[in-house]
This record gives sequence, structure tokens and C-alpha cells, in this order.
Amino acid sequence: MSTLRLDPDYQRAVAPFATIVPPVADDAATLRRFNNAAIAASMTLYHVPENNTTETKLDYTSLDGTPLTLHRFTPGPNNTTTTTTSPAGKPAVLYIHGGGFVSGSVPLFRKDIIAYATLSNTTFFAPAYRLAPESPHPLPLQDIYAALEYLHAHAAELAIDPARIALMGVSAGGGLAAAAALLARDRRLEPRVARLVLVYPMLDDRTRLGGEGSLLSGHLTWTEKKNEIGWGAYLGDGAARGRDGGDDDGGATGKVPQQYAAPARAEDVSGLPRTYIDVGGLDLFRGECMEFGARLASALVDVEFHLYPGVPHAWEWVSGNAPVTKQAVENRVRVLRDL
Repeated sequence: MSTLRLDPDYQRAVAPFATIVPPVADDAATLRRFNNAAIAASMTLYHVPENNTTETKLDYTSLDGTPLTLHRFTPGPNNTTTTTTSPAGKPAVLYIHGGGFVSGSVPLFRKDIIAYATLSNTTFFAPAYRLAPESPHPLPLQDIYAALEYLHAHAAELAIDPARIALMGVSAGGGLAAAAALLARDRRLEPRVARLVLVYPMLDDRTRLGGEGSLLSGHLTWTEKKNEIGWGAYLGDGAARGRDGGDDDGGATGKVPQQYAAPARAEDVSGLPRTYIDVGGLDLFRGECMEFGARLASALVDVEFHLYPGVPHAWEWVSGNAPVTKQAVENRVRVLRDL
């Protein structure tokens, strides 16, 4: 018998929307439209701390030569949270927004970025990476890895310490952050990525509901159908079907092997940065996140893992006052302050 149930505080927060039936998407274009609308609506309910964060835009180039924008969010001088500055500069976070590979944008996630930049008093950088299906794997990952290389190359002028750069990703952005960390490890990027912060990351294209998992379906906000559309758009011709995607060229041509398409498929996860993972107990990704965390721990990677019962995917944006949300945000901020 299933013991799955909604967290009561979350349930009270979403009660006004209980009668709304979300539309069902059948393709990537429709999912993008519906998902962007849902994110925008959720963000209107998302409380962001009072701040005077400054947003600026930087130009950088992806691995294939495509010009892109890197958004910089700098907390104002009145922020009371202290951040340790080394002789090499301050820590920084490269934040990868979510959206199931097919939707989302830096502007849509602006509130989330500002919240964590303000609460941790840390400069955040967010790449406007390309989306599938127009730009399938490996293009989004190339965009993100190029942004990481940009931070390394321009660390002095940006006043950041290249040895204290974290990768933080939300949902699909979490999967891309994990893939970028794998790529940085294998290409021997120095200094190494300092921390990996994965917020309910989308890691495994093989995830399906089955058996007892069907009991979870009634609670899902990111459904199995959405997941199939997102992965299908991102993988294109099936980039992650096999575990061996070929040899890495070491970055000589800018190509990214297919084995980085779905981080859960990586055969070797040793040598990754200290990793934080959290996921809701009513999230489609709960199993893949638990398995990935366990594999990291078995590979002697320092892992902090949290499973929050009673909440689905992206729950915190619509239930800011719920204790489970406050606990999750507190844990994420603590990790970010420890860079």
C-alpha cells in the first residue's frame, strides 16, 4: 500500500489552483509554450528577498563559434551576508536554468537566480544556452562548457577565483551541469570545478513509471509524457541510447562525445566535485537522483543528498512559506556559502 501523500503545507499553498487542469503537450513546440507559461505563472508567486542585485550582460562564444550571452548577477554592497574573498578573488556560481531541454530562459528564471545570489552573497553567471529541438545535444552542453571556460579565462577581470566556481543546475539544467562537470573532469580543466549543486536534476533518459511507480503519477507536475518529449527533442537521433559514445577529442575540435548526453549513463563518476543533490519525494526524478547520488558516494565523491517527502517537481516556487521549502532553500544557500 502506498504511503505517498502531499506535504500538508504545500497542499495548502496550491489549494487555490486545485481545479486547474494543466494542458497536455504532444510535441516539443507545444511543451515549450505550456511550460514557459507555467514557469512565468509560478514565478509570480515566488518571493525574492529585498536586494539591489545588478544584472549585466557579457558576450561569449560557444564551442562551435556561435555568439551567446552570459548574464551576470552581482549582489549589491548592502547585502549583509559575508563572503570570503581570497587573494585570487571571490567565488562564483555558473547557474543553468531548467525547462526540460526545450523551454526556459534566463529571464524566466531571473527571480530564482537573484534569490540565491542575494542569500549567498555570491556573483551568479547564467548562460543563455540554446534549446532543443532546434539545437539538440551536444549544442546546449557546448554552450555551458564554453561559459565555464569563459569564466576561467576572464577570472581576473571578473574579480572571481577560478578555483571557487560552482556549477548549479535546476531540473534539465541540473543534468547539463552534471554533464559539464564530467566534461571538465575528462578534459582536465584546471582549476577544477569546486562544487556541483543539483536541484532535482534531470539525469536519465531511461526513466519510466512502472509497477508501483504508477502510484506516483497522480502527484507529478513534470510528467512522464513531458519527460519523453524533452529527452526526445534533446537527444535527436538517440544520442544516449548506448553507454559508449566514442572517444573524447580532448576539446581539439570542440566536439562533445554522446556519452555526456545523459549523466546517469556515465560509467565512471569518480573524480567529480563535491556534490549536493535534492529532489522531492513526489518527483519523477526521485529514483534517478537517488541512484546517481549513491553511485557518486560509491565512487568516493563527497555527496550531500536530500529527499523531501510530499512535494513534486519545482514545488518551492509556489509554496515559499512551507517549512519544507524553507529547509531546502536553507540547505542550498548553506552549500553555496561554503565555496
